Amino acid sequence: MTSSSSVGQTRITLQFNLNRDIDGAARDVQAAINAARADLPTSLRSNPTYRKVNPADAPILILTLTSDTLTRGDLYDAASTVLAQKLSQVEGIGQVVVGGSSLPAVRVDLTPQALYKYGIGLEDVRAALSNANAHSPKGGIDVGDQRYQVYANDQANKANDYRSLIVAYRNGAPVHLSDVGEVADGVENLRNAGLADGKPAVLVILYRQPNANIISTVDLVKALMPQLKASVSPAIDIGLAVDRSTTIRTSLRDVERTLILAVLLVVFVVFAFLRSARATFIPVVAVSVSLVATFGAMYLFGYSLDNLSLMALTVATGFVVDDAIVVLENVTRYIEEGMSPLEAALKGANEVGFTVLSMSISLIAVFIPILMMSGIIGRLFREFAVTISISIVISLAVSLATTPMMCAVLLRPDTGGHGRLYQFSERFFDAMLGFYRRTLTGALEHPLSIVLIFFVTIGLTGYLYVVIPKGFFPQQDTGRLVGSIQADQSVSFQLMQQKLAQFVGIIKRDPAVETVVGFTGGGQTNSGFVFVSLRPLDQRKLGADGVIARLRREMAVVPGASLFLQAVQDIRVGGRASNAQYQYTLQGSTLEELNDWTPKIAAALQRDPNLADVNSDQQNKGLESDLVIDRDAAARLGITVSQIDNTLYDAFGQRQVSTIYVARNQYHVIMEVAPRYWQSPETLKDVYISTSGASVGGSQSTNAVAGTVVAAGTSSAASSANAQAARNQATNSIGSTGKGAASTGSAVSTNSETMIPLSAVAAFRQGATPLAVNHQGLLVANTISFNLPPNVSLSTAVASIEATMNRIGVPATIRGTFQAPPRRSRIRSTTNRS
Repeated sequence: MTSSSSVGQTRITLQFNLNRDIDGAARDVQAAINAARADLPTSLRSNPTYRKVNPADAPILILTLTSDTLTRGDLYDAASTVLAQKLSQVEGIGQVVVGGSSLPAVRVDLTPQALYKYGIGLEDVRAALSNANAHSPKGGIDVGDQRYQVYANDQANKANDYRSLIVAYRNGAPVHLSDVGEVADGVENLRNAGLADGKPAVLVILYRQPNANIISTVDLVKALMPQLKASVSPAIDIGLAVDRSTTIRTSLRDVERTLILAVLLVVFVVFAFLRSARATFIPVVAVSVSLVATFGAMYLFGYSLDNLSLMALTVATGFVVDDAIVVLENVTRYIEEGMSPLEAALKGANEVGFTVLSMSISLIAVFIPILMMSGIIGRLFREFAVTISISIVISLAVSLATTPMMCAVLLRPDTGGHGRLYQFSERFFDAMLGFYRRTLTGALEHPLSIVLIFFVTIGLTGYLYVVIPKGFFPQQDTGRLVGSIQADQSVSFQLMQQKLAQFVGIIKRDPAVETVVGFTGGGQTNSGFVFVSLRPLDQRKLGADGVIARLRREMAVVPGASLFLQAVQDIRVGGRASNAQYQYTLQGSTLEELNDWTPKIAAALQRDPNLADVNSDQQNKGLESDLVIDRDAAARLGITVSQIDNTLYDAFGQRQVSTIYVARNQYHVIMEVAPRYWQSPETLKDVYISTSGASVGGSQSTNAVAGTVVAAGTSSAASSANAQAARNQATNSIGSTGKGAASTGSAVSTNSETMIPLSAVAAFRQGATPLAVNHQGLLVANTISFNLPPNVSLSTAVASIEATMNRIGVPATIRGTFQAPPRRSRIRSTTNRS
């Protein structure tokens, strides 16, 4: 179990054993989520969800949505509301991620000075906005034999509907929402950006479920494309940026051609030695029947035609022909001795039957260790071993039944009268036989030398096995790259957006690049993701690793950020997505010690020539503005800590204060201070807290609200309600549709409120905060990721890391482990926080 928590979200990755049914595990995960829901904060914007995917795997498809007339919010709305829902239903799709923007929303950008001038608190504005969208049931009216449903225009859908909203009365005059801020149609989260070849875009990223066939899943999505395009606005252009199935289809075609070539070569070699079309036809039939029958067995076992199964059939081509040739050669020998074809077939098959059986069993025995192998290697090569074993068994049956029958029917005694080509080949074969006879005689005359050579060969084999570089799988060139942008931990979203545009521009200019898309934003503003599709290999003349090396030099000119590119591999293991292909996880006894040693280890590994793109996921140097609350001063002024938190959330949290319900989806009203007021921590001095609408305590929050009857000599009912937080909360809860508690402010205040500057009850100072906290198991963990330079093996990199750990004197309390196979089924659970 691993997890990563950042601002706004937490991702938990669960890895299960290979023998665990993924659907049963998913049910257990859902049950655990339901059981834990009561312990989660009530302010969650959405319930926790889970997906059956490998988070370290690359997407199988990336769709881009662009438009010359629509905003990115409109594009995101179409992608999230229409496309993502339909694509999630496609068989084989495990997760659909929409990035590059957020849902449309009505944004209310408030001006703190205007609120202070009118004496209106932020909680009062939140209450007014919440009550502007009550959306409550209204009942019906029965008139005679007819019934009328009662509806009202209680829904404000657009920004223009909110500008005239009255939030207070001052000196008998109404104060409209437009008087204290700007109201505009925008998006829920401004801190999102997406690019497709340098053009603003929204990305729809598709991941497959475990065990799903990539080609069939991609074909289903492509077949759905006409329907998807018809479901959205004609002004939206839907493009296909990355297709993972392209290289898989190409490799399958290559293996298919190799299989056909192997069969043709077998036929040619058999004909070259037998020099008879009739005799050649017999092993050709044996090979064809064995391979076709193997297809049927593969279908019954639920296998598919992939690289491994086709490779197994290619290798099996040489095996299945051996049995037929052994039987054919023995039958031919008896025919040449004068027997009839039928007698020769019966006697020849009877003599070599046991030999053919023993040969087949010995071949199958070679693959038994692969069949019994566990872990990722066993899961991958089990289909390979079973396919070969099935073809050998079928070949055995064909060779002992069909081949003798065909020999009896097709073979004829040699009557002589051969041409020059036959005579020339006969002399060539006689020369080969003579050479073999002489070398065999020499070997038998020097037995000690042969035994010595045998043991020397065994010793040399063992030595080479020890010294040869070792790795998991050879590096592939799939024509696709994936990259992660890591910027300075104190970077703002505005600067991060520029960095993304710079990286996308540099990559797009490379002659080997066909398309490049990327997005940034969300909970962690100093990160982004880039997906690159390369041109076909015959057009770029350079491998994927070579392209990465060239781009690495060009991207080094971008200050304050790094883009870590890696070639997408068809087989990607490990439950943690990272900036590089391999991970080395550090865990320690204390968080302080772990955070102290991680940068030292990363710096030492960055100087190692056997490693490339070394980076760490340690993110504990983010900037924060610490508010040190003077509780005595706050209590003296009648302000609670809850009021301070709510005011800050109202001002800087892009708070969802109301919900807009429409036929297709639901949207939100977002409230915060105007953008010019969250450009500097000094803005905190401009925030004011209203003393009205204090927090509700005790039984006030549950008891019925008292009536509004006003005794003689007291203030008006409206003013009385404004002074009572419990009454405000109960009233506002009717209109509140958010996940958080209702505001304790007054929806329409009539008296100017006492406004206390935040600086009067709190001091400000700058500090450091973690941007992300990672766990492995129950312990905090930091992961160092790295790639391999050209011509460096994984075993060499592992030895370099272990040597570096010993050289710099890492204490025994810091433990490091490599995150490698075995591969397991994975479920990722995501929790979104407000």
